[in-house]
Amino acid sequence: MTTGNPEMSAPLSPLVAAQHRAMPFTRLADCGMDPADARRLLAATAEARPWQDAAEALAEGQLERARLAEGAGHRTTARQAYRFASAALMFAQMAYQTDTPRKRELYARHTAATTALAPHVERVEIPYREGVLGGWLCLPPDGAARATVIVWGGLSGWGAAYLPVADAYTARGLACLLAEGPGQGESRLRHGLYVDERVTEGFARFVDLVEADPRLGGAIGVQGVSFGGLFAAHLAAADPRVGAVMVNGAPAAPTVPEFRTAREQMAAVVGSDDPNRVAEVMDSLRFDPDKHRITCPLLLLHGGQDPLARYEDQEPFLRAADPAAATVRIWPDGEHTLYNHAAERDAYAGDWFMDHLVGQDIPSR
Repeated sequence: MTTGNPEMSAPLSPLVAAQHRAMPFTRLADCGMDPADARRLLAATAEARPWQDAAEALAEGQLERARLAEGAGHRTTARQAYRFASAALMFAQMAYQTDTPRKRELYARHTAATTALAPHVERVEIPYREGVLGGWLCLPPDGAARATVIVWGGLSGWGAAYLPVADAYTARGLACLLAEGPGQGESRLRHGLYVDERVTEGFARFVDLVEADPRLGGAIGVQGVSFGGLFAAHLAAADPRVGAVMVNGAPAAPTVPEFRTAREQMAAVVGSDDPNRVAEVMDSLRFDPDKHRITCPLLLLHGGQDPLARYEDQEPFLRAADPAAATVRIWPDGEHTLYNHAAERDAYAGDWFMDHLVGQDIPSR
């Protein structure tokens, strides 16, 4: 991959090329980076500036912009800049596959930038085992939630990375809880909570939180992005409180990846460098439609150009559901998790959740 004038630009190093593949412009924009910052990040790293340093510098610029706007009383501009800073720091920490002190520092800065969005974004924390699960709650503009969707990511992007998704849902009258489950975000980096054979219990704690909040009436949907779609499917199969589930770009039968960086990501999620332990956990998470049945409505989204999750990798989720209650939407040119169709994807999913959650009979709470 080259950038700029092909006659003048040198080929990217293997590391930078891998970073550009994992975090292309479409993903940067999808997860809320200022598009101009996204272009600057790709250009700076193509010129050999370390990814984490370039992304952090862009975040610093947005944080200074936010402070100046606050000082001038321009709160809307300040919120926009804090969101751009939050996204830049989210991508800064992605330069590290393992949980180094630098990764923890960058993610803590991301959390602080997101916290500055209060009261429009509320931090939530849930005691779990010996630690705390974290997340972010976003309410509709009028504060009246007609239903709630809990959203989580996969191996590398979590929580506030999906603020643009929350925007689409809250605009439709849905509350949106952006979860950092076991193996994700501060839940892992600060509190040492990892993915194991009982990970579904951890994600179910977010359902408990929604049930306990009097502002969050109505049915509950869950959405898993990338690897997190596997957790969403397991929770929907195990917990009758889930009223609808969406899976976007997930493998039903996870395996330990061949590539070193992906293996390191998976080991970090499990919290073990022992490949046998990682394989053991992945095997326990295999979604078998003969054993796991999804009785609520299911939405499966797929990108035809997704290099990480083939359509056949996701078919077991469909086989586990009632065909009359399963919806499949495919974008033939779609990238992984449909980065390149983000606005249409979120609008479609938001409408689908509205159609299937609002007015739904709710199990006794």
